[in-house]
Amino acid sequence: MRIFAFSSRDEIQKLMHDIGVDPYGIKIMLPKAQTFLIRLNSVNNICANILKQEMLSIGAEAAIARGTLTGKVKKTDILLIGSLAQFKQLCQKIKLQPFGLDKLSEELDINIKNYFKDNYILSLKKSSLNLSKKTRIMGIINLTPDSFSGDGLYNSNSGSCLELVLTKAKKMVADGADIIDLGGQSSRPGAKNISIKEELLRTVPVVKLLAKNINQPISIDTARPEVAQACLDSGAQIVNDVSGLRDRSMIKVAAQYKAAVVIMHMQGTPLTMQKEIKYHSLIDDIAQYLKNTIDSAQDAGIKPDKIIVDPGIGFGKKPEHDLEIIKRLSEFKNLGKPILIGTSRKSFIGKVLGTNVDERSCGTLATCVIAAQNGANIVRVHNVKEASQSLKMTNAIKNANA
Repeated sequence: MRIFAFSSRDEIQKLMHDIGVDPYGIKIMLPKAQTFLIRLNSVNNICANILKQEMLSIGAEAAIARGTLTGKVKKTDILLIGSLAQFKQLCQKIKLQPFGLDKLSEELDINIKNYFKDNYILSLKKSSLNLSKKTRIMGIINLTPDSFSGDGLYNSNSGSCLELVLTKAKKMVADGADIIDLGGQSSRPGAKNISIKEELLRTVPVVKLLAKNINQPISIDTARPEVAQACLDSGAQIVNDVSGLRDRSMIKVAAQYKAAVVIMHMQGTPLTMQKEIKYHSLIDDIAQYLKNTIDSAQDAGIKPDKIIVDPGIGFGKKPEHDLEIIKRLSEFKNLGKPILIGTSRKSFIGKVLGTNVDERSCGTLATCVIAAQNGANIVRVHNVKEASQSLKMTNAIKNANA
């Protein structure tokens, strides 16, 4: 006798195949073999009671607050417990119901489909990047003198500085980088803004140089529309905005240039983000911000296949928040967008391990591996070679006997 705790659809499918189950039987039984918990927030007691009864009628369950049935509790969070097949039944049963349950049925169906989506192709202006088969690597090149990680390459825009950047970028590509991310403004906690002129001086010549010398797409890490536009004009294809597209002009620039965008969650600004950290519900708050911004971006003309989301490790988060985000990363999959995670050398690793910035490589690799297992499509790192090897090994284990 063996007891399995498989959550992967592919693993369950392989197990049935190994037993010799008929392919049609696998198709029927697979949704029944996958059990999920789905949390709904602040549902009125009428809808909650209907959902409870409908779930029970199909052999599933719904956990609601005590007092909901009697009406003593007017609103409750709900934990729906069932198989994928049962949730499909639920959607059918409530789509003709009143009290907004028809809308809930539609939303539930979309979120379930998003959760299982794994065929992401990132559309770029000059090419595309398949994010489906393996976790991709974004290599970090800091064009700053004050990077928290101590690897800033900027001193001046002399020929030697440009040559140093080109050498580093080529090595990253050789080591396995799929994207090169350039930043001219430090976003470390407490960082002060430099002038737009200075940020342009640091980034534009480098973008032009790399665009001519490497095939991998270039991402510009900036929160300024003026800098994004100049870098897109010079050959960049991705805007990595730590401010999460708060500036509407950034959305217009990205749409105009048909650029891909990384929408990151940040509480406050780099100057203030670690001073007042407060969340009602960490994952819910981050997911809601990302969802709202995705909608705004798409409404303004950014194509759905050009959007990446990043929950923003270390940006207005405490170490315990960062750990929770990585642990629960799969909960962002229902946004229906590829997920980027940036943990490299960050302070929460130092907090856990008691290490300085230059001693956080092993901790970074551990976070990358777990993030990849939990749904990350892209990891943003300083040490490309080590991350590439770690993820290659992870992928080999995951696909063993597949």
